[in-house]
Amino acid sequence: MFTLDLSHLKGKKNLLAFSAGVDSSALFFLLLENHIKFDIAIVNYGTREANDKEESHARALAKKHKLFCHNIKAPAFHSHFEKQARDFRYEFFESLISIEGYDTLITAHQLNDQLEWLLMRLSKGAGLSELLGLEPVTQKAHYTLIRPLLAYSKEELLQYLQTNGYPYFVDESNANESYERNKFRKQFSDALIAEYKDGIKRSMDYLRKDKETLESGFEMIYSNKLLYIVKLHTPTAKVKAADLTLKKLGYLLSASQRQEIEKESSLVIGGEWAVALQDDLLFIAPYLTVDMPKKFKEVCRILKVPGKIRPYLFKAHIDPSGLSFQSELSL
Repeated sequence: MFTLDLSHLKGKKNLLAFSAGVDSSALFFLLLENHIKFDIAIVNYGTREANDKEESHARALAKKHKLFCHNIKAPAFHSHFEKQARDFRYEFFESLISIEGYDTLITAHQLNDQLEWLLMRLSKGAGLSELLGLEPVTQKAHYTLIRPLLAYSKEELLQYLQTNGYPYFVDESNANESYERNKFRKQFSDALIAEYKDGIKRSMDYLRKDKETLESGFEMIYSNKLLYIVKLHTPTAKVKAADLTLKKLGYLLSASQRQEIEKESSLVIGGEWAVALQDDLLFIAPYLTVDMPKKFKEVCRILKVPGKIRPYLFKAHIDPSGLSFQSELSL
């Protein structure tokens, strides 16, 4: 029933984001069936009575199958719960990746999630790349994010669990429409998937191919720590290149910020990120203000490293004269 591309997981040290719900439980057992080695990580938000039971279940399940279970209790979030919970969750996962040396993070996003994302972005105004925010494979700065279930609906995953008698929990908070994602799920995406699943699957595939064509206008030529340099094959690719690079760094651009990038050759986004264009090279790095030696600034000037990028190079101990693309910069 399930044909998963797990080639990116074989021979790697893998971490599964686990919640004990339908999606991650189905993925847990599918990974076992496909002989993929992995550990799990679960966050206890303490917002429901079942949270402690789900955490205990995760630990027991991992012990049964000789896996390691990382667990953490989240603090109370009193506002913007969805965003704060997501930020906390990914900070936890990424700290484990850094400390334990995991190569991949596996998440159980599925077809319904893809459609929810598309509809939510569509309602706010978005281009093709933003509409398809969930990719099967996303290369992050220090790990690879893998989503093997994007071609399958939640109903298919539930049927798989029930057919095999595998345990799972149901999060009753998913019915709370005060959360935007739940509202889109209940009012739109689930009903559309139930009625038009096969057509939606095909559309997602077509859109992903169109996105690949659209993004052929640029390529990442260099990255070091949080410095990224993108070569633009066409000037019109600047906004898209900046948007996708910043998304990889965990920052989502607003519509007005995309317009700023389109107009300006050098700017600071959200007080956090410097984005600067030099010839056909787009530089992106954390925005810093630090004193730099005159000699360092002169080397950067000769190599045509944009002014807003230089402080990060200095602070991160990145020698501009040793960059592999310096011949391109000095043309």
